[in-house]
Amino acid sequence: MYTENLTAHTARERYYATRHRVVAWVRVAAFGASIAAVWWLFSQGQLRAAFAVVGLAYVVFLLLVRWHSTVGYQREHYRLLAQLNQDELARLEGKLTSFDPGTRYLDPAHPYTADLDVFGPHSLYQLLNRATSRLGHDWLAGWLLAGAAPAVVAQRQQAVAELAPDVAWQQEWQARARHYPKQDTDPRRFTEWLRQPDFFQGKAWLKVLLLILPPLATASVLLWLLGYSARPVLLAVLVLGGLNAVFGQARAEYFRHSSSMRDALRAYRDQLAWFEAQTWTSPRLRELHTTLHASTDQKPASQLIGQLTRIAGLFSLRESPLVAVVINNILLWDLGCMWLLERWKKRLGGQLDAMLEVGAELEALVSLAGFQAANPTYAVPALSTTPLEVTAQALGHPLIFTRQRISNDFSTKGAGQTGVITGSNMSGKSTFLRTVGLNMVLAQAGAVVCARAMRLAPAQVYTAMRTQDNLAESTSSFYAELKRLRLLLELTATGQPVLYLLDEILKGTNSLDRHRGAQALIRQLHQRPASGLVSTHDLELSAMAEELPGAVTNYSFNSTIEGDEIRFDYRLTPGPCREFNASKLMQLMGIDVQL
Repeated sequence: MYTENLTAHTARERYYATRHRVVAWVRVAAFGASIAAVWWLFSQGQLRAAFAVVGLAYVVFLLLVRWHSTVGYQREHYRLLAQLNQDELARLEGKLTSFDPGTRYLDPAHPYTADLDVFGPHSLYQLLNRATSRLGHDWLAGWLLAGAAPAVVAQRQQAVAELAPDVAWQQEWQARARHYPKQDTDPRRFTEWLRQPDFFQGKAWLKVLLLILPPLATASVLLWLLGYSARPVLLAVLVLGGLNAVFGQARAEYFRHSSSMRDALRAYRDQLAWFEAQTWTSPRLRELHTTLHASTDQKPASQLIGQLTRIAGLFSLRESPLVAVVINNILLWDLGCMWLLERWKKRLGGQLDAMLEVGAELEALVSLAGFQAANPTYAVPALSTTPLEVTAQALGHPLIFTRQRISNDFSTKGAGQTGVITGSNMSGKSTFLRTVGLNMVLAQAGAVVCARAMRLAPAQVYTAMRTQDNLAESTSSFYAELKRLRLLLELTATGQPVLYLLDEILKGTNSLDRHRGAQALIRQLHQRPASGLVSTHDLELSAMAEELPGAVTNYSFNSTIEGDEIRFDYRLTPGPCREFNASKLMQLMGIDVQL
């Protein structure tokens, strides 16, 4: 699908690129022809005809400029559509380095994100994210940082199911926003700034001057060009220049805020217009559609945001210093734009926040829909009412992209359950823990999961896997792990269901203390509303299945040694590990270990 789309869009891009060049030459030819015609008419003394040609040439030139711009937009649009399909192919191959890693969302204290590669290089966020705006990125990240309530998950699943089959609609949505690259500004700062008191509040006199002075200044300039005195022009420049100087700081502030949001506003305008034009059936999409049509002006949100975009565009004339000097000292341009912006604020009220949030949520939903469309064999997880149920068939790691990815069945139900996973080095224990955790994160965000089928109950995922030394805090990796485990106990004491994933538990201490500590922790967690998986090299820990029958279950990942080669099957197997490979690995590294 994506390869065919890439080929088709690339062909259309080339077609419009050719047209763009042709129209450019037409513009050059029209300009040259008009100059030649005007010159000949003037030389023949036909002044009226010459001026008529000038007027006609101006109109024709404007039409050609617009045509050229339209063709240029189409050329760029198909280039962006082609790039979107190239991106999808890259994701399917696991080539994620060119995508935003979302490292700004990493928090070492978070219950699971650092351990599960939710953010960072080669992360779940890179695999999912198809948003363009700062708010859209934040919205999707928020869904990955905290699982939603079951009713919300169900609504997202229904919305994504409606969006996912129409890849062309999704990609049109994305491409419309990609025309405007400067979308890093946080719109919440802009909307908060808009709620500040109006600049013109208590300045009725300034509004009067805005209506009177620019026409007078323009008239004085025209009279001067016709040969009259220049004194009125100088007086106008002094008066208007004085007003601009007095309110220079306010003018600069309005320009800064408006220009920083211009691209984001244009992107939302085009995207929301695309969404508003459709009829939707899923409850959440219908709610969002209704929100966009609920303005006090009875106009669609895209039109209202378009008005704001045009005002922000008027401010952009300030970017040219020469133009800014002329239009501000003759027309009070900045102050006029500020007045227009404040009039727009009064008409719209506080609805801009809601409109932008609808756009951001749609960006997150399109991200999940794109992920589902790219992985049609992935399952929509079913939500269970059985506490702490996680039942999956052919569960795989979504960030392993090789055809040799091994999937496993797994099931746990109820609180107080612990799966003890033993196994040799590199056999797949840690990967399996991350497999369970990442698919839980996907499911509770409303996305499909890397499995043939999955059923789960809502739970807080908690991990302790990548604990490291912290020299700044004089903290050893063992102490860091103990702090994570203390937080786990505090979390389970709150009464909320917790699914814990603990890798190489208490690895930073001696074998006796590790064994005693792991036993004590499992006993304590057995009494809490929590269940989970514990991986360990401590084979003796598997004996807890006899102490807590029905609550502790043994699993293992095994390997076989054939000559000097270690073979792994990466299969989750009931029962404790049968064979370890550390001695063989050391021998292969040149350590003289007698086997």
